[in-house]
Amino acid sequence: MSTSPWWRDAVIYQIYPRSFADADGDGIGDLPGITSRLEHLRDLGVDAVWLSPFYVSPQNDGGYDVADFRDVDPLFGTLADIDALLDRAHRLGLRVIVDLVPNHSSSEHAWFRAALAAAPGSPERARYVFRDGRGEQGERPPNNWVSNFGGPAWTRVTEPDGRPGQYYLHLFDSSQPDFDWTNGEVHEEFESILRFWLDRGVDGFRVDVAHGLVKAEGLPDADLSIDPHVDTTTLLPMWDQPGVHDIYRRWRSIVDEYSEDLVDVWGDDADRVLCAEAWVQPSAALSRYVRPDELHQSFNFGYLMTPWIAADLRYSIADSLEATETVGAPQTWVLSNHDVVRHASRFGYPQRPGLARMPGIGADDPQPDTELGLRRARAATALMLALPGSAYLYQGEELGLPEVTRLPDDARQDPSWERSGHTDRGRDGCRVPLPWSADAPSFGFGPGDDSWLPQPDEFGPLAVDRQDGTEGSTLELYRKLLLLRRSRAMGRGGLSWIDGQGDDVVAFQISSGELDTVVIANLGAADLPLPDHLTVLVSSGTHDGDRVPPDTTVWARRAHGT
Repeated sequence: MSTSPWWRDAVIYQIYPRSFADADGDGIGDLPGITSRLEHLRDLGVDAVWLSPFYVSPQNDGGYDVADFRDVDPLFGTLADIDALLDRAHRLGLRVIVDLVPNHSSSEHAWFRAALAAAPGSPERARYVFRDGRGEQGERPPNNWVSNFGGPAWTRVTEPDGRPGQYYLHLFDSSQPDFDWTNGEVHEEFESILRFWLDRGVDGFRVDVAHGLVKAEGLPDADLSIDPHVDTTTLLPMWDQPGVHDIYRRWRSIVDEYSEDLVDVWGDDADRVLCAEAWVQPSAALSRYVRPDELHQSFNFGYLMTPWIAADLRYSIADSLEATETVGAPQTWVLSNHDVVRHASRFGYPQRPGLARMPGIGADDPQPDTELGLRRARAATALMLALPGSAYLYQGEELGLPEVTRLPDDARQDPSWERSGHTDRGRDGCRVPLPWSADAPSFGFGPGDDSWLPQPDEFGPLAVDRQDGTEGSTLELYRKLLLLRRSRAMGRGGLSWIDGQGDDVVAFQISSGELDTVVIANLGAADLPLPDHLTVLVSSGTHDGDRVPPDTTVWARRAHGT
């Protein structure tokens, strides 16, 4: 096997299937649509794609409510279509990671339907978290936990005999009942699911809600004043429980069994990988998920939530690298995904110190500065892609797509919109279908005029065909950054800080073999003189050769270096 596996510095591109490309014209993206556009990703220069769920689902939460973990929803295609996608991606040199959703199922899953039909205390109910209510008549939920989508995390069922009965736990929508991971049958089922997809040739899994599978014994009340996305230093009873690590040790042993199964495709670098979606702080706690016998990667949400402030970024980078270095793992960097406001819009607001997860944006909310947001987003991406380790990109960010902030409220489909009583705009704004051709119906998303979420007019000038080959476009910037990142082996390099550039500057050198790359990000309000011994390789914005403008990142080499 390779001494430096592919995943340690891979750039992985997230595809949200509903919104990437529509082949059949129904306004919803699908697997054949993805397959037809894979050359775009090869030309972009990424190493792998990650597919958000395409499984059988009633789509109450964009496919994260899974009714059958071993089949493709007809909305997206068939098992033959995923096989064709895998084959085409592998031929293009792209690995494919798929979503695994082990915290919960859909309420339409066969197991949950059986649980509702069975009695309290039955084996069918033991697969999920069913509990009796509190109060004389069980009229109050078993504890005070709340759903991530708003409202209580418990729903009371009507028993087969018609009486009000037990409650079941759902940390998300009521249509997403949580599995009980103290049940051995649940462990066996998911190990079987892993093997099903590994046997079909997937290159790994992104593990949804990886920090939520195990709950504290006794399900005690929680301190609801704690934001679990920002502060888990106080152990919450539903998140980051020690028992999750035993699960991942077992899963790691399973994927390692398959590490040589695709050698005909990848040679001696055929590792299958596991990446955690774990909203865990601080960095030292998150690093426990990527110990040598556990998961390969974990998303760095602390970095994602860091504002465009130099001091905050310097701390986040140093803290993140130190945490994973202690366990010998690479750090994994990310700025956008299907659950957060796109960074081209987040950075268009005044930046404040500290970690914060921005809520969804509506038409009557303060609007971002579009020009400023894109300039900062390009600079932030150039900074992120220079860092050692692996990086994840979210579909459309290579086009500079902003958050769609003026969606009609009657078009919103995120369950958090309804469950919050229309106070949380939800995540639809970052999920609007991509523009491929400026003058085509639905901007080339599909052959029809419609898309499942309406596309704004401003997507037209940002379409792929308008940016392809256009000097200075965001698409061409991403291509150049990714080409240089690979040719200069920056993801496998070591970082050393460069001091003396000012409080509003993030500056460091990445050294990989004989190649040294100097990275300077100017977050201040004035131009920054560029040291005269540097030759710029790429800039996130315009520069006159000897100065770095505000909100701009440059990569450079020393005048007599390589």
